[in-house]
Amino acid sequence: QVQVVESGGGLVQPGGSLRLSCAASGMPFSIAVMGWYRQGPGKQREWVAAVGSGGTTMYADSVKGRFTISRDATKNTVYLQMNSLKPEDTAVYYCKAVINTSNYWGPGTQVTVSS
Repeated sequence: QVQVVESGGGLVQPGGSLRLSCAASGMPFSIAVMGWYRQGPGKQREWVAAVGSGGTTMYADSVKGRFTISRDATKNTVYLQMNSLKPEDTAVYYCKAVINTSNYWGPGTQVTVSS
């Protein structure tokens, strides 16, 4: 069975850092396009970052320069390193794997940025 599970969320102060992990299983991870999305209270889900099978990365303007997406093929895991966090980054963060025409979503992990 295909599984995508996020971890690493929590409470962090403004200006702090947090690293999210997304563990994938039951899929050909090496050919998957992996992405991070987030959804704040009362907001629509928005795309945050993506990394291709070859390591190419893309970021939303709102996080560019602060967030870094990466993948570790040996662990079938994608990471989202979040630095200089702001209160507006508060959201449930979701990991998505795309293989051919299929999308696989994780259940999400809560990130709260507050003093």
